[in-house]
Amino acid sequence: MIELRDYQKEAVAAVYEHLRTRDDNPCVVIPTGGGKTPVMAQMAMDAVGRWNGRVLVLAHVRELLEQTAETLHVMAPELDVGVYCAGLNSRDTEHSCLVASIQSVYKRPGELGPFNLVMIDEAHMIPPDGEGMYQTFLSRTRRLNGGVRLIGLTATPYRMKTGMICEPEHLLNEVCYDVGVKELIVQGYLCPLRTKAGREKVDTSGLHVRGGEFIAGETQNLMDTDRLVRSACEEIIEHTQDRHSCLIFACGVDHGRHVCQILREEHGVDCESVFGETPSDERDAVLERFRAGDLPYLVNMNVLTTGFDAPNIDTIAMLRPTLSPGLYYQMVGRGFRTDPSKDDCLVLDFGGNVIRHGPVDQVRINPPGEGDGPPPAKECPKCRAVIAMGYAVCPECGYEFPPSDRREPKHDKVASTEDILSRRTTVSEYLVQDVAYSVHQKRGASPDHPRTMRVEYEIGWNHWRSEFICFEHEGYARVKAEDWWRQRTDWPVPDTAEEAVEIARDGGLCETYAITVKSVEGEKYDKVVGYKLGPKPTAFCDREGYVLSEEEIPF
Repeated sequence: MIELRDYQKEAVAAVYEHLRTRDDNPCVVIPTGGGKTPVMAQMAMDAVGRWNGRVLVLAHVRELLEQTAETLHVMAPELDVGVYCAGLNSRDTEHSCLVASIQSVYKRPGELGPFNLVMIDEAHMIPPDGEGMYQTFLSRTRRLNGGVRLIGLTATPYRMKTGMICEPEHLLNEVCYDVGVKELIVQGYLCPLRTKAGREKVDTSGLHVRGGEFIAGETQNLMDTDRLVRSACEEIIEHTQDRHSCLIFACGVDHGRHVCQILREEHGVDCESVFGETPSDERDAVLERFRAGDLPYLVNMNVLTTGFDAPNIDTIAMLRPTLSPGLYYQMVGRGFRTDPSKDDCLVLDFGGNVIRHGPVDQVRINPPGEGDGPPPAKECPKCRAVIAMGYAVCPECGYEFPPSDRREPKHDKVASTEDILSRRTTVSEYLVQDVAYSVHQKRGASPDHPRTMRVEYEIGWNHWRSEFICFEHEGYARVKAEDWWRQRTDWPVPDTAEEAVEIARDGGLCETYAITVKSVEGEKYDKVVGYKLGPKPTAFCDREGYVLSEEEIPF
């Protein structure tokens, strides 16, 4: 029995309304990880069970086809589901619901028989015109059954070169339902995202473009230098100390192997790679390890952009610049799914894609012949967060941009394109009534996992805001902790959270008069981004206010 979420029910209802009132072809847009297959399952059940029809689901990637067939079996066990795919050595034809590879069936619709409903998953793969496989198959299918209806489902209703996929002259004609990334994050169905740009910058201005994309060989030559690969690998390791499953997108096979080699040999981590040429059994074994959480780093090139489902992915590393908004979205989308093992997904962008295309929920699509326009985001030079052009102060680290870098948005006084998601943001200042310090252990973490110092600010009656200071971590988290500490005291930075809490409780830190808090639509927790601090203490006191002697100071 299928239990659809509210937005999935709305999507099904919108499709039925379109089919009742119009004679063209609708498209449903649901973000990656938002659950398109349950929507397909419900419509397939209705078509077969309620209207005595026959259904065909088309896909273009083997992994996607397998996942769709498996999900249909689980969510609609009463459906008679078959699979037609040469790559899976399965050629079912007599079932009321068939899941098929377009590559396997486009020349032989007569073998499958007539259908009443055809659903196309990842519908952005349909070419807008010409004699592509989808057009060939559907024109022949209509000869068998002139009343067949077509429905598209996708997370990205646009293409690299030609803009939106739904036009009157295309196979799909109108988006009948669309739910956004931000909305599903707010509802808890998708994972929050964060992004960082790489330290080493690449200049893509010298790359040539073919078919609307950077030429692959030139892109690989640009990115596959020893300096860039080593720098990227170092940053990946630095940012994934507390993370478990990092998916890396390379520019080519040689580039991917180089990245994998550096991660293995110089950083001693378990890393594997999969490419189009990887044998199927080897690829399946690697992906099974990665999905199970037994493989922390996985490098790929053009294999895992669509149809790959691994909810445990908590880091995406884009070592590939792209002009394709769809490819950009699909790479980032691998981290959308929620999982108990992660709080958010970190996107490490080494190819300038976030600034090039904009927030992943508001990807900028330039119609053919139009220029790129101004960049929708900028990079903080201190912490490398990618934020909106309108920010005067970085919300991540407090860096103040020079006036020339504070370009205001034309229509909205509140920055609406911050980080990798566009989110409505509010910043408020609160007077602090009290501060509490404690040692925090991440829920479910192993005993040897680094702890943090939790700082809780009372900003009203039983109204608190918290932040976590990472003294026991490495890399940028430790650097931030050191900077936080030095703003409050001249005493040495502690090595452990326990030591930091003891010093703080004994009066070793200056008083906090006020804090600035950033609230972002779609994020579960607010973030403390600024402070008004008192003078640094010149002497330590215990909790009753008595001045401690040098011998009594706890470090």
